[in-house]
Amino acid sequence: MPSGSSRRAGRHFLQIPGPTNVPDRVLRAIDLPTIDHRGPEFGALGKKTLADMKRVFKTTRAEVVIYPASGTGAWEAALVNTLSPADRVLMYETGHFATLWQKMAGKLGLDVEFIAADWRHGADPEAIEQRLRADADKRIKAVCVVHNETSTGVTSRIADVRRAIDAASHPALYMVDTISSLASIDYRHDEWGVDVTVAGSQKGLMLPPGLSFNCISPKALAAAKSARLPRSYWAWDEMIANGRSGYFPYTPATNMLYGLAEALKMLLDEEGLDAVFARHQRHAEATRRAVRAWGLEVFALDAREYSASLTGVLMPAGHDADRVRKVILDAFDLSLGTGLTKLGGKMFRIGHLGDFNDLMLMGTLAGVEMGLALAGVPMKKEGVQAAMQYLAECARTPARRAA
Repeated sequence: MPSGSSRRAGRHFLQIPGPTNVPDRVLRAIDLPTIDHRGPEFGALGKKTLADMKRVFKTTRAEVVIYPASGTGAWEAALVNTLSPADRVLMYETGHFATLWQKMAGKLGLDVEFIAADWRHGADPEAIEQRLRADADKRIKAVCVVHNETSTGVTSRIADVRRAIDAASHPALYMVDTISSLASIDYRHDEWGVDVTVAGSQKGLMLPPGLSFNCISPKALAAAKSARLPRSYWAWDEMIANGRSGYFPYTPATNMLYGLAEALKMLLDEEGLDAVFARHQRHAEATRRAVRAWGLEVFALDAREYSASLTGVLMPAGHDADRVRKVILDAFDLSLGTGLTKLGGKMFRIGHLGDFNDLMLMGTLAGVEMGLALAGVPMKKEGVQAAMQYLAECARTPARRAA
C-alpha cells in the first residue's frame, strides 16, 4: 500500500440512528442466489416472513404487507389506502420526520391539522384528546403519530394516545410510524389499538434500506373500501390477496426477503424480543449517563419519553455539532447523526439500535469523548467511566441487565 493511502483499518463505526449495522449472517443470507419469485420455494419464504412480522408487530388480527420501498413509501401507503381527497388528518409535530409525513399528507390533497410543539417532547395525549373532543362533526378521519422521532430521540406514548382517542369517543383511524422503534422498543399493534403501523427495514430489523411495512387492522381494511385517494403500487388489496400464498403482485425484493428471514430468526427465535428491548434500554441508559457525566444535555426532556434507539445530545452555546461530528469522523472513523433542519449544528445523535452490544457501545462513547475533547467542547472526561460502571453493574446483576 503506497504511503499516504486513505485506507482505514478495522470497521467503520456507523452510529447514526439508521441505517444500522447489518449482521454478517444477514449479509450472507442476502448474498444467496435469487430464486423464482413465482415458485414454491419463494411462496414458503413469503408466508414465513409475513407470519413472523406479525409476531414483531404483536398482532393476531391485522394483515401485514411488505413493500420494496423505503419507509416513506409505507407512509404514503398508510394514507392513500384509507383516506379520500380533503379528508382532515390530525398530526403532531414531534420533529423532522413527523413534519415530513405532514408535508406528504398535504401533497396528497389531505387537510392536515398539525399540532405545533417544541420537538423536545412526544405527542401530548391531552392535547390530542382536547382537539378530538372539539371535533363535534367528526371531520378528523385519522390521527397520525411518530412513535420514536429519529431526529430528536424522543418517544411518544402510543398507548396513552390511544386512551386519549377513546376518551374523546372519536372514530378516527390511528396511524403510527415505528420506523426507528420497531424491534428496538416495545410495540403492541393490537393491544394499543393501532389501525395502521408503518415500519422500515434499516433500523431495528437489522437490514439495509429497501423494505417497508404496513400492519393493517380490520378497521383500516374497512376504511380502504371507500377511500378515494388514487393508489396502484401501494394498494393493499392485491398485496394482501397475493400474500396469503406468500407471493407479491409484482417483482419482490427477493434477496432482501432472505435477509429479513434471517434477521427475524435472530430477533424472535434466538435472542427473543423481550431481551432485545432490554438490551436497547440498557444501552440507552448507559449513553444518557455518559452524556450527563460529560456535562452535556440530553435533548429529550421527559424521562417517560427517552428513546431506547438513540440519544440526542445538545451542544453548548457557541459550539457547532457538525464540526464536532467531522472531528470525530476524521479522527476515529465514527459516524454520528446530524441535527436536522432547525436543529442543524445544535445537536448530534448517537444511534444505539440494531445489532449492537456493550463493547460496541463503549467504543462509540470513547470515540465521542475523545472527539469532544479534540473539538474543544467544554466537558468532563467522565462519560465513558459512567457508562462503563453502569454496564458493569448490569453484568453483575442479571435481573437488572434484563430489566
